[in-house]
Amino acid sequence: MEPITHFLTGACIGRAGLNRKTGYATLMVTLAAEFPDVDILWSFDGPVRAMATHRGFTHSFIGAPVDSAIVLGCIYAFHRWRVNRGKSPPLAPRWGMLFLFGILAVFSHILLDFTNNYGVRPFLPFNWHWYSWDIVFILEPVMLGALLLGLLIPAVFGLVSGEIGARRETFRGRWSAVCALIIVCAMWWVRDYHHRKAITLLNSADYQGEVVKRTAAMPFAVSPFSWAGLVETENYFAEVPIDLSTRTVDPLAHAKIFYKPAETPATLAAKRSPLGRVYLDWARFPYIENQHLPPPEQGYDVRFRDLRFNYIGVQIPGQPRGRPPLSADVFLDEQSNVVLMRMGNREEKP
Repeated sequence: MEPITHFLTGACIGRAGLNRKTGYATLMVTLAAEFPDVDILWSFDGPVRAMATHRGFTHSFIGAPVDSAIVLGCIYAFHRWRVNRGKSPPLAPRWGMLFLFGILAVFSHILLDFTNNYGVRPFLPFNWHWYSWDIVFILEPVMLGALLLGLLIPAVFGLVSGEIGARRETFRGRWSAVCALIIVCAMWWVRDYHHRKAITLLNSADYQGEVVKRTAAMPFAVSPFSWAGLVETENYFAEVPIDLSTRTVDPLAHAKIFYKPAETPATLAAKRSPLGRVYLDWARFPYIENQHLPPPEQGYDVRFRDLRFNYIGVQIPGQPRGRPPLSADVFLDEQSNVVLMRMGNREEKP
């Protein structure tokens, strides 16, 4: 998920009751809920390192205590800075409890990233397999709205959590935060139900006698009824728009077919490149195209893309379609030697 959702989720978890246990609880959980994305700092070496490390160790169960310890160290330094200036939190900090809360917050980050279709590798370094639930779009307005309202309602309307006395002004918004988290879980339940319904529909269809190897359904924002279906057979991929709000759905009525290109020496060499290896380790529906570069350039452009993200690209009328999201290019010379690797606007030589 994008960073704002992680921050808001951590803040709601803290306001849901953890802030009554120890000082700095909300701050700890909010920061730790986003901290795993610090792995973006390790990607400055180029696109290969960026793809290999993204959602890696910092997004794993074994990495969660490390993440929590780093955030805790920063908060301890902040606490000492405040104490030296004669300030202290309403509750005394309990550092062991804060460490456990930080681990919980990192787990919330892993769970949120698991719900979208990019995936996570939570069992690193013992299991490098990618796992994804595929039920939530990377930016989900329903979640953002629920979490934001859960934090703002007490301030806007003066609601309190039911506490009395001096604590009323200190610990506000408990039940609004709890309600926000319940709405998020309810949204997951609804999305999971419709996701399984879309998968069942894809698996039950006839694909002109082709044997189905795998299927997937990718989410759109807001609507639980619209899905981008994907089917892989031995000879092609089918991109199938699904609208579950209609009573009858024909998966192949508006399907877009991508026939699998034949292997060439250039595509085989590109697959063996560093970028090709890490890309194919992550991609579930890899589609690899080979284009001979026209003069004055010489060689080949082998483009990797995962069809799970093909539906995200937006085409502007009257303009050529841009690069597919999360696609990569490996450029080779006439002898199929790798000369350049590119992902997005970042390039790296082998």
